Amino acid sequence: MYILGGYQTDFAKNWSRLDLAVFDMLKEVVEGALANADISPLEIDTAHIGNFAGELFNKQAQLGGLFAAIHPDFAGIPTSRHEAACASGSMAVLAASAEIEAGRYDLACIIGIEEMKNVPARKAAEYLGSACWLGKEAVNATYPWPYLFSEIAEEYDKRYGLSNVHLAELAKKNLYNAQSNPNAQTRNWKLDKENFLEDEQQNPVIEGRLRQIDCGRITDGAACIILASEAYAIEYAKRKDIRLSTIPKIKGWGHRTATMLLKDKMQESSDSPYVFPHVRRTILDALFRSNIKSIDELDVIETHDCFTISEYLAIDHFGLTAPGRSYEAIESGMIAKDGKLPINPSGGLIGAGHPVGATGVRMLLDAYKQVTNTAGDYQIEGSKNVATLNIGGSTTTSASFVVGV
Repeated sequence: MYILGGYQTDFAKNWSRLDLAVFDMLKEVVEGALANADISPLEIDTAHIGNFAGELFNKQAQLGGLFAAIHPDFAGIPTSRHEAACASGSMAVLAASAEIEAGRYDLACIIGIEEMKNVPARKAAEYLGSACWLGKEAVNATYPWPYLFSEIAEEYDKRYGLSNVHLAELAKKNLYNAQSNPNAQTRNWKLDKENFLEDEQQNPVIEGRLRQIDCGRITDGAACIILASEAYAIEYAKRKDIRLSTIPKIKGWGHRTATMLLKDKMQESSDSPYVFPHVRRTILDALFRSNIKSIDELDVIETHDCFTISEYLAIDHFGLTAPGRSYEAIESGMIAKDGKLPINPSGGLIGAGHPVGATGVRMLLDAYKQVTNTAGDYQIEGSKNVATLNIGGSTTTSASFVVGV
């Protein structure tokens, strides 16, 4: 499957304050992607939308119908919506790519979208908590997801030891990377060293051992990519007078689902060197399908850092270090923007923002930008292969892709 282009909204934008609704966001991102790829609406065969909680945040379902309302040429095309908490966007990509592989369609429009700033923070936390197992976990937590990811941090600490200093360094890296990203939510933030210390005024505890700097923020935003079959891509390359080999493609994918409760996942992995062996298998599946034989063949990773601990676990689950030794990649500078294998040059979720349903698609769009040398000030020169990891819930759903040329 070939990625022909895409578009991302400004993740710093608060749509409700501008008296704009989720349809306005959907229209902007689709029209932007079509313009970027130089594709007419009439050419789109199918559309897939990743969205977690439109019924809660927007009181709006049937987002596929909203897609059809963007342009008259979309009337009658098949659309679907997909939900897997924070991995909703990746599920939309997987569904669209499966349709293309099956030969049903040649050209798909894939959108990830979420509006979340239109409600107070406590209400947003309540809505986001619907991806937990209601009544069975995080029952007494004010903020369910910081609570559960704090539990993951405690599990790492119990098995291997864990320093909050290393978690803060991940936040610092991503927030400073985001200042080079013109669509990042935090690009204009003024940061002081106190923001990264255990300071109750500048960096208060949110839940357990996770502090404010460890947590992604409530974000509005959408991302879109245009995905094509090889047959369409060949004709597209002729039309654009470019070589087919210069068009990025999804080289491989991984997708696994674990049991719902975090405590059950950690119990199941008690004899494994990896805290989440199913996440490790997801990544290995994507690398195997891409014919990537060594992590050294990757140039960039865009990974899920809804909390700093989720990037910490991604480091060893990708195999950059031995299990439990992710701190080595942090201390060595390996994952810095100028390091051997940069992670989240975009700023990731903590820096760039995390509109839940959009994140998986945004990662693929940033991978596309890196391998086409169009990432601007956060470009990693010479990038040929970029891997992503997108997780939903407490790693209940995990999806990984490799994009390359």
